[in-house]
Amino acid sequence: MQQTLVPVLEQAGVVPVIVVENVSDALPLAQALVEGGLNVLEVTLRTEAALAAVEEIAKHLPDAHVGTGTVLNAGDIQRSVDAGATFMVSPGATEALLDAADNVSVPLLPGAANPSEVMRLFERGYGYQKFFPAEAAGGIPMLKSIGGPLAKVKFCPTGGVSPNNASDYLALSNVVCVGGSWMAAPKLVAEKNWAEITRLAKEASQLKG
Repeated sequence: MQQTLVPVLEQAGVVPVIVVENVSDALPLAQALVEGGLNVLEVTLRTEAALAAVEEIAKHLPDAHVGTGTVLNAGDIQRSVDAGATFMVSPGATEALLDAADNVSVPLLPGAANPSEVMRLFERGYGYQKFFPAEAAGGIPMLKSIGGPLAKVKFCPTGGVSPNNASDYLALSNVVCVGGSWMAAPKLVAEKNWAEITRLAKEASQLKG
């Protein structure tokens, strides 16, 4: 089921993890990020406006890949599909969540924080996983350590990733992309400072491993 997600992740580099409080901010925020070179966007399902924001972005920016984050249960999966998400991201994984994901065509990037969780997801067919919370779960040393025995799994570390360490994460052989929120910080969104968001997105799009 992840096959359609692989090329998206491989070209993403940095995935903005964004929180949308007001639907009216969704499109200008997404446009600012895409203008800066980041077109794979994760909208977290932490606000009432999130699903409507995904719908707006999916409708008006067809060249962007807009997904949902903080996907916790089967209901979130169905709502993500209905909103037009092209991928879904979860902070962890339960059997119920994975079973629900098996029944839809939109791919899931499930979260794992230790080798046992990584192995369990790999058994379920997930060769690409979110490593979360990245810094709190051991960060770069952890990913280096599990890269040997679990070399077939690729990760998108999220949680504590910043401009200061993103390149170090991207340099790891088992990291396909990183997720971060610094280029779309809530303060910048509240101020509608789209120009600064675009500038930060451009910087992020240039980060290399």
